[in-house]
Formats: sequence, C-alpha cells, structure tokens
Amino acid sequence: MTPDAPEETAQLAQEEAMPPPPEPLQSVHTTTLPRLLEQLGSAVLVSTYQAGKLIVVRADGERANTHFRSFDTPMGLALGGGRLIVGTRTEIQEFRNQPAVATKLPPPGRHDACYLPKTTHTTGQIAGHEISFAGNGEVWVVNTRFSCLCTLHPDYSFVPRWRPPFVTALAPEDRCHLNGLAMAGGVPKYVTALGATDSAGAWRANKAGGGVLMEVPSGRVVLSGLSMPHSPRWHDGRLWFLNSGAGELSVADPDTGRVEVVATLPGFTRGLDFAGPFAFVGLSQVRESALFAGLPITDRLAVDERACGMWVVDTRNGQTAAFLQFKAGVQEVFAVQVMPGEAFPDIRNEPGDETIANAFVLPDAALADVPGAVV
Repeated sequence: MTPDAPEETAQLAQEEAMPPPPEPLQSVHTTTLPRLLEQLGSAVLVSTYQAGKLIVVRADGERANTHFRSFDTPMGLALGGGRLIVGTRTEIQEFRNQPAVATKLPPPGRHDACYLPKTTHTTGQIAGHEISFAGNGEVWVVNTRFSCLCTLHPDYSFVPRWRPPFVTALAPEDRCHLNGLAMAGGVPKYVTALGATDSAGAWRANKAGGGVLMEVPSGRVVLSGLSMPHSPRWHDGRLWFLNSGAGELSVADPDTGRVEVVATLPGFTRGLDFAGPFAFVGLSQVRESALFAGLPITDRLAVDERACGMWVVDTRNGQTAAFLQFKAGVQEVFAVQVMPGEAFPDIRNEPGDETIANAFVLPDAALADVPGAVV
C-alpha cells in the first residue's frame, strides 16, 4: 500500500476534527397549543443559547409555527412598550416594534408586529441570565458572572446596582450563580441563586439543595434548601418560581416560607411567563454531567424520559394544557416570554436584510415633509 501524501493526511485529519453539522430543528406539539395561542391572541418567544436561536412560536391555523432567528448565545429576554431586549454572549440588543413595517411583510396582512434592531450595548461576557424592565423603562440585568443586578449606561459595560449581602466583592467569578429576577411594583423584588456562597463557583458543591430565593433590597432569604431555582415571578399577587433541579413549578408565601408545588414536569424547568391562569414554562433535557448529576430530576427520569420544549400549565388545577416539544436540534431552553396581543410577529436581525435597510422611523414633524407615495 502506498501511504497517503502529507497533504492528503493533513486534509483528512482536518475533516475528522471538524464538528458535525448541527441537527435540523424538529418539534411536535399538542393540538391544544395553537388553539390556546389563538385564544390568547399571543405568540411566545423561546431562547436557547445551546442552539443559538430565538424561536417565535405562533399559531398558524391548526398548527404551531416555529419561526427561528439566529443569535450568539441568546439568554435573557424582556418585552414591553414596543421594546424587545435580547441578551447575548457579550451584548444587550434592543429591538423596536414597527407596526407599519409589519403590514408590508409577506403575505400581506398576516403579521401584526415586526421588531427591528435599534441599539446594541456591549457588556462583555457577563452571563446575563434574566432581563426585566423597571417601571420607568430602565433595563435591569441579572449579571451572573459578577453576582449582581446591574443596569446599563452608555459610558460603562454595566452599572452594578445590588448584590446579595453574603457576596463580599464584585468579581467575575460566578460566586453564587445569581440567575433570576422578579419585578413587583416596577422595581426588583426577588432573586434566585444556586447557593449562598462567596467564592468562585462555590455553589456547585451543594447544587442539589443549596439554592435560595431572596428579597431585594434587604437580602433576606425567603426560601432555602432549593434545587437549582430559577425564574422567580410576581404574578396575580403571588410569588412563583421554578425549582428547576426537581422539574417543579411552585408558588411560595414570602412571609411564612410555605411552598406549594403546582406542577411537576418532565424536564429541568427554566424560563417562566404567564398569560392569565396559564404558566408558560421552559423545559431542558439535561444530560448526565458533573453539573446536573445527583439532581432530583436526573434521579427521577432517565435521559430519554426528559423533555425539552415549552409546557403550558393551567395554574388552577396544575394540569398540562398544551406543550411544544423539541425532538432534535434543541436540548436546552433558557427564557420564555409571552407576547401579549401579538399573534403573528416577526423579528428581523439578519445582516443584509432589506427590510432593515429600508425601514425608517422619523419624528412626526419630519413626516409632514415626506411625500405620501414614499410612506
């Protein structure tokens, strides 16, 4: 046999080292999902940093339409007042709804919202887990890497505003894995962390039962002994959260510390939003790894029994009202955001998109000088 030439050997080694192409994104859903979305008149956003996608779930007749946009590690989401905030690996990107553009998207008359990019703020790699609007429109970010809540300022990467009292320094060390934020009355009110710890990655040692839910700004620990909690929310006068390591949707009394498990779901729960009595919950199909080993969810369910997708729980009875399950291409869901009153929105962010290139927003006074044929 004649050995391969050096050039051929190098080429073969390079080809073998190349990562496999990504799996095509595939999903299934219950027949109740598009009916529910139609009833609510709303779409739902789902972010997945693992697949690098922001997914718009929309009702399209008898099926749920999953519309994908690519982002660099999309994580936290916030929506309100025509503004959409998307946190990525190193940036906070803001989009604005331009209804006039939506009416011109094909097919005519189908879209009721169109979010176009407006500003990008570079934060650096802060692992912005959740993002929320304050009552005054200010953007708050859970800065997990620096173990703090922060806001944005054009002169700085971020402005630290609060951190747990047990965290003694502002350091890029993920000391407690601060991850979730609940607003109440337009201000930060509750946060979740995976441990009440104060050194780099120290929360990992007791991840299965070291999680806490705290009050802001006092830092009072409302709940302890939680399993990787995420996504606290103040909804309908009650404090909700996800006990993620157990796959639970729960409600808590912050005064007494009493917890009621509303639903136990077949995946690692992370990402939560509400539409009336319906809770939209993100599920991740966690794999066996050092991070997830020993959790209640991994002990309770085998890998092939764990689901990834979006589950809708009727909080009045704890039953599953609908779900969307990803069968390929997505194993982790990060954030879930209902889009009230926007049944068939679009988000445009692709480089070279002519819709972005030719959509302009001007002050009302300037519009008076624009010929009607141009509008």
